[in-house]
Amino acid sequence: MRGYRMSAIQSVKCPQCKKEAPLAGNPNRPFCSERCKMIDLGVWATEGYRIPGEKAPQSDDEDDEPVKG
Repeated sequence: MRGYRMSAIQSVKCPQCKKEAPLAGNPNRPFCSERCKMIDLGVWATEGYRIPGEKAPQSDDEDDEPVKG
C-alpha cells in the first residue's frame, strides 16, 4: 500500500475514569487499571448498561419450559 500511512495509537481514554491509558503492555486495556475494569464489570453484572427500546414481549408458550427426560 504505497502512499498510505497509518498512525499507531499509543493510548486511549479509560472508559470508566477518562484517564489516558497506554495500550501496549496494559493487561487491563482499554481500562487504565484493574479497579476501573472491575467497576465496569459490576455495572454490566447489575444490568446498568441497557440498549434503549421497547421491552420484549413475554411469551406464554409452553415451549419455554425445560424438557424433562
